[in-house]
Amino acid sequence: MTDLAHALRRAVRGEVDFGPAARALATMDASNYRRVPLGVVAPYDAEDTAEALRVCREAGVPVVPRGGGTSIAGQATGTGVVLDFTRHMDRLVAVDPGTRTAVVQPGLVLDALRAAVAPYGLTFGPDPSTRSRCTLGGMIGNNACGAHSVAWGTTADNVRALEVRTYGGTAHRIGTGWEGAPAGLRELVTGHLAVLRTGMPPAFSRRISGYALDALLPERGPEPARAFCGAEGTLGVVTEAELRLVEVPAARVLAVLGYADESAAAEAAAGLLPYGPLTVEGMARDLVRGARAAELLPRGGAWLFVEVGGADAGAAQAAAGRLVRAADALDTAVIADPGGQRALWRIREDAAGTATRMPDGTEAWPGWEDCAVPPQRLGGYLKEFRALLAAHGLRGTPYGHFGEGCIHVRIDFDLVRPAGVARFRAFSEELADLVVAHGGSLSGEHGDGQARAELLPRMYGPEVVRLFGAYKDVWDPAGGMNPGMLVRPLPLDAGLRFAVLPAARSVPVAFGYPDDGGDFGAAVRRCVGVAKCRADAPGPDVMCPSYRVTGEERHSTRGRARLLHEMLAGDVVTGGWRSPEVRGALDLCLGCKGCRSDCPVGVDMATYKAEFLHHHWAGRVRPAAHYSMGGLPDWLRLVSRAGLGPLVNAVGRTPGLAALAKRVAGVTPERDLPRLARVPFSKGFGEGGVGAGGPEVVLWPDTFTEYLDPEVGRAAVRVLRDAGLAVRLPDGPVCCGLTYVSTGRLDRARTVLRRTLDAVGPVLDSGAPVVVLEPSCAAALRTDLPDLLGDDPRAARLAAAVRTFAGALEEYAPRWRPPRLDRAVVGQTHCHQHAVLGDAAERRLRERAGLVGELSAGCCGLAGNFGFERGAGRYAVSVACAEERLLPAVRGAGPSAAVLADGFSCRTQLAQLAGRGGRPGLHTAQLLAEGLDRAAAERGTGPG
Repeated sequence: MTDLAHALRRAVRGEVDFGPAARALATMDASNYRRVPLGVVAPYDAEDTAEALRVCREAGVPVVPRGGGTSIAGQATGTGVVLDFTRHMDRLVAVDPGTRTAVVQPGLVLDALRAAVAPYGLTFGPDPSTRSRCTLGGMIGNNACGAHSVAWGTTADNVRALEVRTYGGTAHRIGTGWEGAPAGLRELVTGHLAVLRTGMPPAFSRRISGYALDALLPERGPEPARAFCGAEGTLGVVTEAELRLVEVPAARVLAVLGYADESAAAEAAAGLLPYGPLTVEGMARDLVRGARAAELLPRGGAWLFVEVGGADAGAAQAAAGRLVRAADALDTAVIADPGGQRALWRIREDAAGTATRMPDGTEAWPGWEDCAVPPQRLGGYLKEFRALLAAHGLRGTPYGHFGEGCIHVRIDFDLVRPAGVARFRAFSEELADLVVAHGGSLSGEHGDGQARAELLPRMYGPEVVRLFGAYKDVWDPAGGMNPGMLVRPLPLDAGLRFAVLPAARSVPVAFGYPDDGGDFGAAVRRCVGVAKCRADAPGPDVMCPSYRVTGEERHSTRGRARLLHEMLAGDVVTGGWRSPEVRGALDLCLGCKGCRSDCPVGVDMATYKAEFLHHHWAGRVRPAAHYSMGGLPDWLRLVSRAGLGPLVNAVGRTPGLAALAKRVAGVTPERDLPRLARVPFSKGFGEGGVGAGGPEVVLWPDTFTEYLDPEVGRAAVRVLRDAGLAVRLPDGPVCCGLTYVSTGRLDRARTVLRRTLDAVGPVLDSGAPVVVLEPSCAAALRTDLPDLLGDDPRAARLAAAVRTFAGALEEYAPRWRPPRLDRAVVGQTHCHQHAVLGDAAERRLRERAGLVGELSAGCCGLAGNFGFERGAGRYAVSVACAEERLLPAVRGAGPSAAVLADGFSCRTQLAQLAGRGGRPGLHTAQLLAEGLDRAAAERGTGPG
């Protein structure tokens, strides 16, 4: 392996990495399989790719091309050298709007292409749900389709020509005709015309399984480029592709049609095709999670999402009307508003991740993710499919491209125990026979890979399968391209990724992981690899800010989960909890908790990071920041009691002393130390703060409000009292434990939280709500507290009592009218608010107060101690995160706009980045209190 790595480094200009982290990150894709590569090469260009292929052929080492790694069937994993095209070969080479073509490199992400050609009114037709992170090379390898293929076809329908390098480095350019094809291909086709004309199953739009050899028939052109699509990297490597683009309709309307069940929806789908829809997508009720999603859908137990287009809005509406009248649906909703359409499409697209869990939380897995049958037979097929599931005692929730008969489903296979694996095989064999009996394809979109290739003889017969082997041998006579896929395949039940994990609950952990049965391995394997965390462009989500800054897989939620998986496996990442590879990947995790809500399967990397740090530093001297910032509540309490606040502030204002203090505390030199308040919040609380007459609420004096920003607490009291609420504080010092959790000091966190529960005992007994002003503290009390102290019933009671500021006003003072501010606002929803608490009440409060404008998504980048810690590039990442959405939004706001920032970290980041356009931010309570005081002054009554 060392000799191969040296030879590759001498031959290629791109990165060559045979280290444990790089290998661990490439062991899996989005399938059930795991194969450990020797190393990873990121070629710089086509010549680099050729050199890598030459070196590997000379060494007899297999090669696997890899794009976004979202393949469902295992074809993006391998035991040799993985070629990663996302690092350098990700360019849009050319666009010709006149001929509606684009030339791309294989690592270009689909959404990047779509954004680049959108100004011309064009798009690339195939659009799988992973379009924000899947690459064009991967789409060609799998012949990807997506929701709009009913109108615009599969990837193969939209490829005009391909530049290919074979194992060894030989170049071919293929399109239509035999020019550029490898020697022997024309003769192979000519010698087997009868088999190709009569032995192939009847073609339909989603026959993706196997090689598309009938595209090589003389009457078809022939079309070597089309036949190459769907080859799953088994023939050669695409280094450049010329693609056909399609014109985007000027207007689109989405019709959502409700039916009694999925079979009724499936039977209706084929009847809608004559109306020229752009999509006919289907899903059932059990994939709809959350009240908000359910509210958006019309009545029914299953739905078709049917998009139609037109030359203008009127034409699109008319087309939708014709289709709805023909649909015979229980209920319908027709949406022309783009925002409303996006909200509904998100429900459908998130099914790819939602389907990985049954409603009761049971894990479900791919393997039979995308079988397809002719759409006219879909209703009957689904009934028999359901019966087959029941016969095997399995569950799954079908959804997918009903207009083309392609069904996605995750099934609750037990892929850990031998009996469950045996059932997986038996079911797979019977389902293959069922699909073939309905004239279908084992794969309708994602390819065969390892999951289905073994069963291709059931679909094609032995003669055609032998021809598949001969076809591969023409392109790849040495057999080095992605062996084990499509032809001469690996067994479908070999190399399952779960086999290497330790037995359930055998890993001692600090958190409870109640949703994963207390099993850290089960928590880690939540990540199924769909890689929503790898989306580059900013969207409505938070996840994953550090990946968007660095672009490195190890800094994505998926990459970190993969490294934790390999840490538990122990054969690639061998250091266990002391692993430097895992620590390095987690160093730039902001703990924003965005993945907790934005990841379709609820991976919670902030918790996993805290768990890792707890074990990693056990019995060792920790980094200074873990003691200083990690113990911030203790330090601030000590300083306050000793009356040392003025001295500490003076040190922070003296350059030499401040630099020394920051170095000792592990604080990055670019940061200013926060100033301590002259009087803590709780000490001034008795000055007209209690109020009376209405329901009692307990205001939580979090560390930041208590010692650093008491004005927020005073403003909150002012507003709560105006709303008629009686406000009091807990009977003793309290702390949510956040800083201890974020630095992995979980034993200390438990101690602090038990002390807190003792202090809030009377609160719990009274039943009063606990109003928490700091979103990160509220999130810690809601999630970390019961997870760390699951054996203490008081923990769950306190978590249930927590309310946000806006939530408390809405629930306990519903008739209160906030002051009319009639002012624009800008800012960012706190990442923990987004991930754990939700911001619906905050939105409604802003609307009632006349605060107009949307807060941006994302993370401010400071993220508690993260942006203050020295080293690992944290400061640069922190600033880059702020520059992604928050700072541009603030810079673009008018001078009269208020900057809302409910989190102390967000306000601190804005203040400390004033030179980049930041400006002071206010908590919502402060803005409302100002409005109350202004109104009181106008009435001449004074504040309060």
